[in-house]
Amino acid sequence: MSKRHDSLIDGVLSDLGPAPAPAEAPARPDPRENRFLRRSSALADRAAGALVEKTLRWVDPARCRMWDRHNRRYDLLDAQNCADLIEGIRAQGGQEFPAIVRALHDDPDHDYEVICGARRHWSVSWLRANNYPQFRFLIEVRELTDEEAFRLADIENRDRRDISDYERALDYAEACRFYYDGHQGRMAARLEVSNAWLSRYLDLAALPPEIPAAYGDLHDLREFHARRLKPCLAGMIMRERVLKEAGRLARDQAALRKAGKPRLAGAKVLAQLIAAANPEEREGEGAKPAPKIYRNAAGDPVLTATMKPKGLHLTLTPGTSRTDLEQAFAALMDDHTKDGSLPGKILPIGKTG
Repeated sequence: MSKRHDSLIDGVLSDLGPAPAPAEAPARPDPRENRFLRRSSALADRAAGALVEKTLRWVDPARCRMWDRHNRRYDLLDAQNCADLIEGIRAQGGQEFPAIVRALHDDPDHDYEVICGARRHWSVSWLRANNYPQFRFLIEVRELTDEEAFRLADIENRDRRDISDYERALDYAEACRFYYDGHQGRMAARLEVSNAWLSRYLDLAALPPEIPAAYGDLHDLREFHARRLKPCLAGMIMRERVLKEAGRLARDQAALRKAGKPRLAGAKVLAQLIAAANPEEREGEGAKPAPKIYRNAAGDPVLTATMKPKGLHLTLTPGTSRTDLEQAFAALMDDHTKDGSLPGKILPIGKTG
């Protein structure tokens, strides 16, 4: 490096003044002062509402009972559908997330009722009964009204696939009656869902009990099944056919379960129920039933009744008198309510075949 270059650097450095003395090593902080600062900060956060403390407790699961309006069928839980949770608790040495409970004051056998956490409760109970007595149930105690408890459980479980659509539908139907006086719109607003979305689940809950019994597993009964089946249950004749088929399927499912064989899949159950409602649409089952014609005393056609896939289709003959129509409808209702069938015969009014 040239002398000229060295002199330029020296000139610049001289304008900056003397180099600062090396800084002394910082003093070691007093741990008592740190604890005081942390405590002061926590108190300030709590006073400002920025910090919410939760008290968690480890308890004996036997001292907890399920809330009677819990949205999960506790009796359907077993070591198979809780296997992932059992393994997770065993591997981690305990629960990762606490169950939400309410304190009880009028039950000598239980101290808490479980609002959210049925699978966790079942899994810990199973572990304690199967060589892991050291595990306890982790809970968070909250003060909740029944309506608040319902919404909290719904928020936690709405997207969980281990709860069947049918369980969720029954829970919604019961909640609509108990908490919202049967007002579907008010309930949808509180849950922040659309009225149409909630309506589909309420339709599912309204299915006759024979339908869920036809499914080998309630998880196979999906929300859209209710939409497919609703038209098949609208007419008396089709409804009777569907429920009869549902009873047969339920017996078949029970036999398969007893024999240890795979159950009939949900899609197959749905297809057979729909086919039962409209047997004339089955391939190879012969021609559709002939229409039934109701005539007046002179033998002129007044009313024609034809069974269609979605119900009974009526055709009125133009120019028919009111008296003839009233008599024809009376005969139709007699036939329809007498045996639930409309045979393809041509009968005079007032006579039955």
